[in-house]
Amino acid sequence: MKTYSNLYKKLCHPENLFLAYLKARKGKTQKLYVKKFEENFIVNIKNLHNELKNQTYKHNPLSTFILRDPKTRRINKSEFKDRIVHHAIVNILEPIFDSLFIYDSCANRKNKGNLLALKRFEKFVRKVSKNNTSPCFVLKADIKHYFQEINHDILLDIIKRKIRDEKVIWLICRILESGERERETRRQIAYY
Repeated sequence: MKTYSNLYKKLCHPENLFLAYLKARKGKTQKLYVKKFEENFIVNIKNLHNELKNQTYKHNPLSTFILRDPKTRRINKSEFKDRIVHHAIVNILEPIFDSLFIYDSCANRKNKGNLLALKRFEKFVRKVSKNNTSPCFVLKADIKHYFQEINHDILLDIIKRKIRDEKVIWLICRILESGERERETRRQIAYY
C-alpha cells in the first residue's frame, strides 16, 4: 500500500491556507465572523501559518447549538479560523483517500452528491425490481450520532496506514481533541 509523507509543508503553505480560506467562507461572506477575520486578513493568515508551521496551533472549543429541520440535531461548530485549517487538511488528504472510497459513496465528494446518489438508487431499484415488475424493499438507515461517537483511535489507525507524516497526524489529533473535550462535557452533563 502506498503511503505519504512530507505533506505538512504543503498543508501549511500560504497558498493552501488561502484556498482553504476561500472554501471556508463560501456562502458565508456576510457572516460577522467572516468579516471580522477579513478585517485583518493578512495578519490572521500569517498568524495561522506561523501557528501551524511552529506547531503551536490549538483548536478552539466547539460551540454547540440545536437545529430543527425537520428532526432535532445537536450541531457542533468550529470557529472560522479552525474551519480554514479543516479545509487545508482536506485539500491535501482528499486526493489520497478519495480513491479508496466505493463509487457509490456520494456525500461530500467532488463531482458526486445528492443527485448522483438518487440516480444510483433509481438504477438499483430498477435492477432489483426487474424494471418494477417484482417487489423491491429498501432499508433506509442512519447511524445515530456517528460523528460524535466515532472511535478516534480506530480513525487514527486508518489514517496512519496511508499518512506517515507525524506533523499531519499531530494536527489531526489536535482537532480530534477538541471534539473529545466536547464529548466529555456532554457525558458529564448527562451524568448529572
